Amino acid sequence: MSRIGNAPVQIEKGVEVKFDNNTISVKGPKGELKQDIDSAIVIEQNEGQLVFKRSSEDKEIRSKHGLYRSLVQNMIVGVSKGFAKKLEFHGVGYRAAAKGQILEMSVGYSHGISFEIPKEVKVSAVTEKGQPPIVTLESHDKQLLGQVAAKIRSFRKPEPYKGKGIRYSDEFIRRKAGKSAAK
Repeated sequence: MSRIGNAPVQIEKGVEVKFDNNTISVKGPKGELKQDIDSAIVIEQNEGQLVFKRSSEDKEIRSKHGLYRSLVQNMIVGVSKGFAKKLEFHGVGYRAAAKGQILEMSVGYSHGISFEIPKEVKVSAVTEKGQPPIVTLESHDKQLLGQVAAKIRSFRKPEPYKGKGIRYSDEFIRRKAGKSAAK
């Protein structure tokens, strides 16, 4: 059983935390985030830490205890340091170019794909000779960042035979052997 909900959350320097009727708002140098908290979870702030307590030992409330602690931890890290994800485009002729908040991709279809990135996410694309194009996404909102990265990856998921597709930079693709000729 996880005990993540019992661990206190450290409030970084320059981060401001406010509570309003089951809503927590976190403001820092990178931006501001808000999250609704279940009324069964009580948050106490003391000496630069947030401590999460649950009202009962019910299974659903225990699961929310760890969930809200992790969400608030991600909010505090996001507004102070931020998050980043890198996507690599593996395949012959695969290209990516960022024009403002629009990511234009060529990933093996007969047409190009233009994907509009939300304004909370900063996008940049780098293409070096001999290397696959790399798209870097940066944001203070971890949930939104993951959602946008997953949507971009869904345009051409990596396949196991040749390894072509869009993948996260730290993702490992298990390769399969192709058909062997009958003798």
